[in-house]
Amino acid sequence: RPGAAMAMAWRAAPRAAARLRLRLGRRGIASCLDPSAGLTEDQKEFQKVALDFAAKEMAPYMAEWDEKEIFPVETMRKAAQLGFGGIYVKPDIGGSGLSRLDTSIIFEALSTGCASTTAYMSIHNMCVWMIDTFGNEEQRRRFCPSLCSMEKFASYCLTEPGSGSDAASLLTSAQRKGDTYVLNGSKAFISGGGDTDVYVVMCRTGGPGPKGISCLVLEKGMPGLSFGKKEKKVGWNSQPTRAVIFEDCVVPVGNRLGAEGQGFSIAMQGLNGGRINIASCSLGAAHASVLLTQEHLTVRKQFGEPLANNQYLQFRLAEMATRLLAARLMVRNAARALQDGREDAAVLCSMAKLFATDECFGICNQALQMHGGYGYLKDYAVQQFMRDIRVHQILEGTNEVMRMIVARNLLQG
Repeated sequence: RPGAAMAMAWRAAPRAAARLRLRLGRRGIASCLDPSAGLTEDQKEFQKVALDFAAKEMAPYMAEWDEKEIFPVETMRKAAQLGFGGIYVKPDIGGSGLSRLDTSIIFEALSTGCASTTAYMSIHNMCVWMIDTFGNEEQRRRFCPSLCSMEKFASYCLTEPGSGSDAASLLTSAQRKGDTYVLNGSKAFISGGGDTDVYVVMCRTGGPGPKGISCLVLEKGMPGLSFGKKEKKVGWNSQPTRAVIFEDCVVPVGNRLGAEGQGFSIAMQGLNGGRINIASCSLGAAHASVLLTQEHLTVRKQFGEPLANNQYLQFRLAEMATRLLAARLMVRNAARALQDGREDAAVLCSMAKLFATDECFGICNQALQMHGGYGYLKDYAVQQFMRDIRVHQILEGTNEVMRMIVARNLLQG
């Protein structure tokens, strides 16, 4: 088929074209790109389920969700029916009970269909895991089943207008009054804020620093809980982002996870997994972008021959695939370390998040460049993958903070 005709077809039906090109099982995909290499049969099976869901239920609507800023609640509930609402949550309260590696595999696969939506699902999963892990039995059974089914959705509230990377300096206060806490303050850049039902909130119940922080679970509708305007963002448009505001918000003491002063530890343990999750979302976007670029080079002609015959572009494609594989191996290694409870797990999660989000953004950006002018059109998926994963270098701890964590580990003795 001539390149011009294919380009017209892509523009006429971009979502269908994207869906076709994201079928990883089709013939012609190089084995070095195979994300199922080295996996067990069970892992390959739920990876296939996630890839099929991404191709059928997400990729056809990815552009529309972005353009119209749609929070695809019903699609995510369909994903929850497959077990993706509480992937690494215990089965007795509705979770799938899978490992951190299994979780990474699933989020990578889902992100080939829509990185923005999958990234929100990863945050939701982190919140459910925190309640499952640090909550008492009453809390687990009250909150987790409806979150695992995604009947209800969760948001993670740590960042504040004045405390981003320096999370331990947060100011939102929770003063104990009998069997309640009274919250005052605000959180910034909260994914799902205003549209979600459950808010896992880090707040100050004691003195300065990390030991004065506790964790409370709030529910939408509590008096004194409100939300700011919906933020306009470069990417991640399929999930709303708002400030979460507390004005004399009364929360029962029974909604506290763990002991007073344990909140910062809970937050950081959640973020170790969150860093693996968001790195995995970057992998999926990069993988999809490599496949789209591979296809584009074979059908697009310039100077009388396919772009695939250009050695410079061949080398760039080879570099993209190599960087993708290196990032995937690093993420999966960190996921295993976290699952095994290894002493070096936290620093390996930081290294994986740093490397994978940097490299995968570079891959998506290069994919856009190799599409030429077409890559800058919203008819083509590569630009959305690039926009959606740019923020992965900022959230769950900026990549500058990841470097600090790694350096501190190397120099501590």
